[in-house]
Amino acid sequence: MKTNFEKIVHIEKIGKANTAKLNDLLTLAKKFKPSVEDKEKVLFIGIDFQNDFMENGELGVLNSHKDIENTTHFLYRNLEKITDIAVSLDTHELHQIFHPCWWVDEQGNHPKPFTIITAENVKTGKWKAINYEKASADYVENLEKIGKKQLCIWTYHCIEGTFGAALEGQFSNMIHFHSIVRKTPIQKITKGKDPLSEMYGIIKPEYSLYAEGENNEFLLSLKNYDKIFIAGEAKSHCVLESVRQIVEFYDHNKELTKNIYLLEDCTSPIAGYEETTEQAFQELEKTYGIQRVLSTEVTL
Repeated sequence: MKTNFEKIVHIEKIGKANTAKLNDLLTLAKKFKPSVEDKEKVLFIGIDFQNDFMENGELGVLNSHKDIENTTHFLYRNLEKITDIAVSLDTHELHQIFHPCWWVDEQGNHPKPFTIITAENVKTGKWKAINYEKASADYVENLEKIGKKQLCIWTYHCIEGTFGAALEGQFSNMIHFHSIVRKTPIQKITKGKDPLSEMYGIIKPEYSLYAEGENNEFLLSLKNYDKIFIAGEAKSHCVLESVRQIVEFYDHNKELTKNIYLLEDCTSPIAGYEETTEQAFQELEKTYGIQRVLSTEVTL
């Protein structure tokens, strides 16, 4: 018999400090068959389910607590069917190009969070990088040329070593519980540590001055799975870019991309990006055949 959900996840503590002791939790685990014995290989990818993206976090996403509740229920219902779990961890320092302290205006003021800095702004001196001035200007210019995006200044978030950068506690409980009962390690992918680039997706930066390569090892491993389920925060940025980077890599392999499932009730956009996010996912559905489903409707 499976351990009760309520002994693993405490819904009322989502987004709060996790008081559960992992050693105590894992003693409750009843072993299932090892994941290596699964005939149908299923991967779950959790994007940036971290404390700073919870509703009370430094860059809180509305409805993220409900996303965690739905995701942990989904994982629990499918403990015996999900083969492997991979999670990404947005990981930053204070002094990065998308944080306020990197830039000043002509009066020496830092930009407020959610300020958009364009290549034209940098050229005219409206905003100036405190350090790495030439490299910063190059980044903003190429971001617009190659990524067709503009630099957004975010609140300080997911600073390495802080509570905000850690996995949300109840989600952490569930994925580590899965790891012990299915005898499979969790793949933890850190991203976003380059001070001179943004990295929304888990595969590659938006633009890198150093021509960093893609996370090819992870990309190639996706061919080993029959189904891939994706959830996380925020739908408008890191989830969207992660899905986009994966399907663009596998543009030639529609058999793989059509078996990518976005769990719609397990991910939410940053406020103000709802419409553009919906349009983007509609395009990914049309072009690559990805499927958008509710976690409660999935049968494995």
